[in-house]
Amino acid sequence: MKQHFEIVIVGAGPAGLNAAHAAARAGATVALLDDNPRAGGQIWRQGPGDSPQAPLRHLLDALSGQGNLTHWPSSRVVAPLDSRGLLLESAQHGGACITYERLILATGARERLLPFPGWTLPGVTGAGALQALIKGGMPVRSERIVIAGSGPLLIAALATARAAGAQVVAVVEQASAFDVARFGVSLLAEPAKLRQAVGMTRGFAGLNYWTSSIVEAAHGDGRVERVTIVRGPGRRRVTLDCDRIACGYGLVPNVTLAQALGCAIGEAGEIVVDGEQRTSVENVFAAGECTGVGGAELAGVEGEIAGLAASGAAAVHAALDTQRARWRGFGRRVDAAFALRAAARTPPADATLLCRCEDVSIGEVREFANSRDAKLHTRCGMGACQGRICGAAASLYFGWEAAAPRPPFSPAQIGTLMAANVEPPPTE
Repeated sequence: MKQHFEIVIVGAGPAGLNAAHAAARAGATVALLDDNPRAGGQIWRQGPGDSPQAPLRHLLDALSGQGNLTHWPSSRVVAPLDSRGLLLESAQHGGACITYERLILATGARERLLPFPGWTLPGVTGAGALQALIKGGMPVRSERIVIAGSGPLLIAALATARAAGAQVVAVVEQASAFDVARFGVSLLAEPAKLRQAVGMTRGFAGLNYWTSSIVEAAHGDGRVERVTIVRGPGRRRVTLDCDRIACGYGLVPNVTLAQALGCAIGEAGEIVVDGEQRTSVENVFAAGECTGVGGAELAGVEGEIAGLAASGAAAVHAALDTQRARWRGFGRRVDAAFALRAAARTPPADATLLCRCEDVSIGEVREFANSRDAKLHTRCGMGACQGRICGAAASLYFGWEAAAPRPPFSPAQIGTLMAANVEPPPTE
């Protein structure tokens, strides 16, 4: 199956949906791809029986009347193709090839997971992963949960877990109390964000919110049962009984497809774009968290700018530029407040698994100079996640550059590869 569109958008979160709305309004034929069955991305993820949040509902209502928009849910990009094409694996269409005149990458970000002894026990997830599981229908009522790591995502996970009836034993934040307080004061400039934070935390009433603290280890027999936390500047150890640990240290831009296309990547791992969200590759645009983590508001504005620019709409978007600058400033304040401190950046004990797909420990890779050498000698990064998890941790711990992605980007059916006469590349 092959189809052609003027604009193809990869990702149906806030950036992708706003880009699709802007481009469709301008009259372009648009394909909106996403690997989830429902639009909304991670931040507006819809669960069974849940009504879409208001911003998502408004966008979906606006897009429903656009006859020039085609939505491809449950569709993954397997590989880029020559002549501006993408090879897809779709639940509805199977293996498919689509071509485009302009491409907008709205691929978002993924959690940074940092290993610690016991992190592979059942019951240990990322903070964002906990949200996704709960929204997907996983019951957590009355479970004791410890949420740890860094950044506003911990607070969002707290609110989701509480709403599902869980008992959040503690929120463990690696940033200092001073940095967290300064960030809280900065929210006075964004009243909507402040109200949202107060609503999610209930003003921190009755909540163990521990700053300058980090998870040291998870313990349990076949499943997580306890967690040891190193607390505060005094480095005091505390052990808590729990049924789940949700631990995430911020987000990293998801740039796999951008790298494969040859787009320039910045020092923070983000796709580099200009004022109209153009990348360094002709006819490829990018918007949202893949260009730098800054929240749903920034992603939406960048998506609209990218959609207008990609569709050739002769629009003066001074108001959008002002909003983009505002929310980029907010993103910089988040980065400054929750920058990872020495305790989070220090590798755990050598026996701790780094690559859980291939059972490779920290000690086994420590001696290597880069990810390629580690892969050749230990298979680190050659598992199902293709180094997405261990690669982010190794980059933080050892300063390794991310390995260049090689298609297929995820396991794919032979029939999908045959759809474009693409053969799987040889493994190293």
